[in-house]
Amino acid sequence: MIFRASKATIIGSVLYAVYVILWQRLGFMFMSLPGFQQMVEAFVVTYVVLLVGSILTSGTIYQYFFSVAKALFVIGYVLFSLKTGVFELPLGGISVSVDLRLFLMVAMLLGLLGLAKTILQAIDFMSARSESVVV
Repeated sequence: MIFRASKATIIGSVLYAVYVILWQRLGFMFMSLPGFQQMVEAFVVTYVVLLVGSILTSGTIYQYFFSVAKALFVIGYVLFSLKTGVFELPLGGISVSVDLRLFLMVAMLLGLLGLAKTILQAIDFMSARSESVVV
C-alpha cells in the first residue's frame, strides 16, 4: 500500500508540475480567452485526482470505477467546454467562425473507446477473480 501511495503521489505531482510548467510557457497565448485558465486547471486537477485514485486502488475492482469515472469525465468535459463545436471570434471589423465539430466527434469517440476498454478490463478482472475462487 505504501508503494502505491508513493507511486500515486509522484505521478500526480509530476503531472501537475508539467501542467504548471506548460502553462507558464504557453499561457500568454491564451490571455485573450477569459476563464480559459480556470477551465483548463479544473480539468487537470480533476483528471489527476481520478488518476491518483485509480493508482491507489490498483489491483481491486475500484480501480475500474475510477477509470470509468475518468473516461466519462473527459467525455463530459469536452462536451461541456465545446458546446456545439462552432465558435465565432470577432477580430477587429471581421468575425471569424471556427468549426470544431470534427474534433469534438473524434474526442468523443476516443473517450468512448477508453470507456469500452475499461469496461472490458473490469469484466476480465472479475472473470479471472471468479475463476481463481472456483479452482
